[in-house]
Amino acid sequence: MKPETIAIHQPVTRRDGAVAPPIHLSTTYQHGPANEPINGYIYVRHDNPNVSDFEARIAALEGGVAGIAFSSGMAAAAAMLMSLPSGARAVLHNDLYFDVKTLAREDLPKRGVSVDFVDFCDPEASAAALSKEAALVWLETPSNPKIDLIDIQKVAAMAAGAGAKVIVDNTFATPALQNPLALGADYVLHSATKYMGGHSDVQGGAIVVRDDHAFAESLGKFRTLTGGVLAPFNAWLISRGIQTLYCRMEQHCRNAETIAAMLNNHPAVAAVRYPWLEKSPGCAIARRQMKAGGGMVSFELKGGRNAALKAASKLRLFINATSLGGVESLVEHRASLEGPGTTTPEALLRLSVGLEHVDDLVADLTQALA
Repeated sequence: MKPETIAIHQPVTRRDGAVAPPIHLSTTYQHGPANEPINGYIYVRHDNPNVSDFEARIAALEGGVAGIAFSSGMAAAAAMLMSLPSGARAVLHNDLYFDVKTLAREDLPKRGVSVDFVDFCDPEASAAALSKEAALVWLETPSNPKIDLIDIQKVAAMAAGAGAKVIVDNTFATPALQNPLALGADYVLHSATKYMGGHSDVQGGAIVVRDDHAFAESLGKFRTLTGGVLAPFNAWLISRGIQTLYCRMEQHCRNAETIAAMLNNHPAVAAVRYPWLEKSPGCAIARRQMKAGGGMVSFELKGGRNAALKAASKLRLFINATSLGGVESLVEHRASLEGPGTTTPEALLRLSVGLEHVDDLVADLTQALA
């Protein structure tokens, strides 16, 4: 079956013939006198039918052997980072979700794990970083918020030579546009809060493992022991969101491509970052490994921080709010949110382009930049 069909018809075990999956809110399940499962489930922190449904969907769409759901994207990221043993070396792209960078930079050294941040858009820097042994390479492409495009296949080949596994944060692209496991990555991470849920009303995360059943089991055990489990209702909402992911992404991409082109020709704009824009760095890479450009656009104003904040304050349809991937359009000045230590340009605004009529979005940006 095609992925659009799999997203809707992922089989789940039901006894009542319901077309829409029911929500299973029970925290505990009947078992035998020796704690043997009778219906496949024991306790909500271990597993739940709605969580199983979400995990099956995301694993199938990414092409992995297992999906492990978490309470948030950061819980999933933390589980991956905590899996590194003392003495290991992690190599991370220098433009990642800020909280992941902070966690890696501040926590891993305390646990005896060395951390290097590298520009994986630079072939020479990539080769130098992976000329010595490493345990894990962490990529995000397109990255947050600079929209860096990284050649997954090339980096995965270099990582293998260094003995490293590769994880790709695929939150911006989603499996509708990009499949990192097919390009050589070992793991895929998602903040399901974003495009998976799609309506800015649910939090969740997931890791998909390409072929290592033992590691998938260890991640699941870590989640159970630490309690970073996804709530049944949240899992149900995300699975429902996945059913419309592919058609939503088509519209997100169409709107974003139009807006990127408009911004690219605006006199107040210094630079536009969008994967499908020919003048945007990494466009050739994006067109090789992505099916479309996605719904995220970052751009820099010629007037710097003050111009960026002024434009953000004048927007009416684009809501000043964090997060992304919902049906509504959002704008954020990431440098202000990230605060001290940010590497995001002060002139940069990040747009999460929603599903409104593109003419209205263009008009809103036009008046804000005037």
